[in-house]
This record gives sequence, structure tokens and C-alpha cells, in this order.
Amino acid sequence: MTGGQGGRDELYERLRAYEGRAAATAGTGKDLVNEPMIRHWCEAMGDTNPAYTGPGAVAPPTMLQAWTMGGLSGHTDRDGAYDELFGLLDGAGFASVVATDCEQEYLRPLRPGDRITFDAVIESVSERKTTKLGTGYFITTRMDVRAQDEPAGTHRFRILKYRPAAARTVSPGKPAIRRSGGLRPRPVVNRDNAGFWKGVAAHQLLLQRCGACGTLRFPWLPGCNACGSPEWESVEASGEGTVFSYVVMHHPPFPAFSPTEEAGPYAVALIELAEGVRMVSNVIGVPCDKVRVGMPVRLEFLRTDPELELPVFRGSEG
Repeated sequence: MTGGQGGRDELYERLRAYEGRAAATAGTGKDLVNEPMIRHWCEAMGDTNPAYTGPGAVAPPTMLQAWTMGGLSGHTDRDGAYDELFGLLDGAGFASVVATDCEQEYLRPLRPGDRITFDAVIESVSERKTTKLGTGYFITTRMDVRAQDEPAGTHRFRILKYRPAAARTVSPGKPAIRRSGGLRPRPVVNRDNAGFWKGVAAHQLLLQRCGACGTLRFPWLPGCNACGSPEWESVEASGEGTVFSYVVMHHPPFPAFSPTEEAGPYAVALIELAEGVRMVSNVIGVPCDKVRVGMPVRLEFLRTDPELELPVFRGSEG
């Protein structure tokens, strides 16, 4: 990623006027903190920490944002500044959006029965930046979350509103596999998961094993969910697994994710590996309407373009 553009950016000056403006004031969580949502979250994440069950249970700290989300029906208490900011960017041609990162600070455990309220503010708008995706502006929103009117945590969420870069040309001798479908978005590689992607490049599916209690985990994390130890080693998965759950994506059509050069549909599944951990990936090799819960699958590595290879799972109708 490179820095801002030379010369005076008049649009940036208009965008900066939104810094400090409220995005939501006195918002209210649609539900009290409750045991069913905690249970669903823990089951989906494979988190078996006993602190999240029983009479004295607390909610996983990383659920902080979950209690503030509006769901499909949205929120009625959101201020108009955020929509105005997006409208300004859309009108200037920066109509695409991608989430880049989030930061959370936990101030108080959340317990079943807590009533959640929150305020949100547009904390910052960056100068214009040029990234591999295109040119645009990073927008950071800070949400201050309260439980029973006591500070409970802070959630910062950063997005990039951008104008997509022109399609890259592929070097001679390196034809892209999905010529008409475009290139897939790049995975985010950071210090916590770099070892996983190094394994993929070597056609290995690597899991983490806690150095203290031996618990296997995926996705890669800096610490163990079971005992909190930061010590770990990597172990190679066998590649065998079954479909634990799945969805079939029909819309919006995006040929880069299709198993052919057509625009889908394609199957996205939660795969339960033979080692007991789960990961999200595509199921290939069978029609989407033949994918079933419990279907045996086997690891493969799919080269989607000259610069990207991904772990996927081949299913068998038998």
C-alpha cells in the first residue's frame, strides 16, 4: 500500500469534516445478553471454555459487537452522518467497500440479562491511499458499548471505500485459470496466520497444537482457547473430513468463486476434519445440489490464478 496522492485533495477535505460526528447515539441492543446466543456462538467457534456455561456464565469477550448488531431489519437509531459520508464517496466513484480490520477493548464481562447500549462516532478518515484493490479512503468508526449503563468495551471497525483498480494483465506463460472470471480477492496474511499460508504453499494443511495442553485449534490464533497458553507447534492434518454444514451461494454472481468460468452457484461448507477441528472452504467435484451434511471430503489445493492457491475439499457422491 502506498501513501496519499500528491497535491491538494479537495474530496479529502470534505470527508474530514465528518471526523468526530456521531454515527449512532444512545443505540440499544435488540436483545439482552442471553444464554442461547452465547451457546450458538461457542458451538460455531468450537469454544468449550467452561466460563461460558453454567449459573455464573459470562459471554465470550469477542461477542462484544454481536450484541449491538441490527440484524436484517437494521437499526432505527443510527444517525445520518455515516450515510452522508458513504453517499459522498459513492458519488465520487469510490463505491466499493471492504472491511480491513477491527480492534476491541474489554472493560467489563457481559453476563446474561445485561442490557446493552452504545454510541458510535466516525473517528477518522484517512488521506487517499492506493492499495492492490484500488484507490480510496480508510474510515474508522469507534463504538463505545455499555452494559447496565456501565462501560463494557470499545469496538473500532475500519473499512476501505475504494475505486477498483483496473484488471491486471497476466505475464506471458502464466495464463490465469479463470480468464473470464477475474482474480479472487487476496487472503489477509498477518503474523498470526503466516505459518498457515506457508504450509498451503507447500501443499500442507497445518493446524496448531497447544504446547501446554495439547489441544488442536483452527483457525490459527496467538493463544489457546482451552488453557490460554501462548506456546504452540504446527501439525499437518491428514486431509480427510466430512461436511458439518454448508450453504449454496447463488447471488450475487461472482465468477472468480465459481468452479467453472460460469457465474456459480458454488458450495461453501464448514468442514469437520478427522482431527476434530473445523474450517470453512469450498466443496468441489460434485454438483451443489448433491452436497450433504456428513459427506466425506478430501483435501485438495486449487490454483485459482498464478499467484494464489487455496485449500478446498473434493466431495464424493458415493
